[in-house]
Amino acid sequence: MNLMAGVTLGHYLALAAALFCISVAGIFLNRKNVIVLLMSIELMLLAVNINFVAFSRELGDPSGQVFVFFILTVAAAEAAIGLAILVTLFRNRRTINVAEIDSMKG
Repeated sequence: MNLMAGVTLGHYLALAAALFCISVAGIFLNRKNVIVLLMSIELMLLAVNINFVAFSRELGDPSGQVFVFFILTVAAAEAAIGLAILVTLFRNRRTINVAEIDSMKG
């Protein structure tokens, strides 16, 4: 019995659209916390990855799934560097508030 038989391309696209909308809402509604902004960007990349995998499965071409591995690698590097910058910024400024970080402009 194939459990994935009822899952169509539309289901994947609806899930990806919902994740993308949640991430856009997270970016626009919460502009104070940098960690939430980074998580929203990661969620946006995840929604794009779901689209790549869904279309790759639908078309029978594995190149979309291979491309997802490159996106995940870049997302992991972005998260690691972003968190390292946040730790350094928190040590120097004692805050991760975007409004207060913005005061670094010269």
